[in-house]
Amino acid sequence: MLRSCFSSQYLVQRLRDDGLRHGLELAFVWNRDASKLKGTVPAELQLGKLSDFSERHADIIIEVAHPCIAQVHGESFLRAADFMVGSPTALADVGTERKLREVARQSGHTLYIPSGALWGGQDIQRMDEGGMLQALTVTMTKHPDSFRLGGHLGELLQCARQERTMLYEGPVRGLCPLAPNNVNTMAAACMAAPSLGFDGVKGCLVADPNLPDYHVVETEATGPGGFSVHTRRKNPAAYRAVTGAATFAAFWSSLLGIHLAILTSIAMVSIHAGPIVKDSFEDQFQL
Repeated sequence: MLRSCFSSQYLVQRLRDDGLRHGLELAFVWNRDASKLKGTVPAELQLGKLSDFSERHADIIIEVAHPCIAQVHGESFLRAADFMVGSPTALADVGTERKLREVARQSGHTLYIPSGALWGGQDIQRMDEGGMLQALTVTMTKHPDSFRLGGHLGELLQCARQERTMLYEGPVRGLCPLAPNNVNTMAAACMAAPSLGFDGVKGCLVADPNLPDYHVVETEATGPGGFSVHTRRKNPAAYRAVTGAATFAAFWSSLLGIHLAILTSIAMVSIHAGPIVKDSFEDQFQL
């Protein structure tokens, strides 16, 4: 049975309700504010210090908290278990991505990137692997109150409460440190298209006061000979919510896909060990 760690209320509940029938068991839950776990997570599943995670013997650790977790603890996680980075904006830091990939190779554990709100990630990945992806743009539009922004973007946001405003347009790498909680979808796209990466994928961040109850994610992939694909995903979201409602279900779907991949790799280990680093876009939006 696969034992896993979550730090999201939705995912914890899904695991407790449906985990056993999928062969999944909750190993521990950690939150930087332990008081938020009271009444929702049994005391025996609460982890006081994240540095004590190895005592719970999890097979896969899932981070859905903040990119700093992967940056600070990611190497330790990968030495002990597989690791799903729910905040892939952490990988916009060149040093962090390099270290996590290297530790994954050395340890034999797998670094996973969930699909989240990215639609068509598998198609982007195939285009990139075939050398056909020439350009990729991801545009995210949300209500101004749904953003958690730093630096000059925070100041610009104050001007966006009256009308639709382009907050950022440029390489995703430059945006991730300024909006680490808001642009994980863009970061996932960068991982799906390594030939472009964080410097080559273009990110556009838009604040629109006329979107009180949903987020919009648009992707445009361009290939040779005038080929292009444009998708528009409308994700219902509570007012001021950073993450849309359907994204949580996509994370759960990604975990089930990872579980299947682990079972398959175990069954085929004598034939093919498989890659150490994977971007898990399978079944990304099955609700």
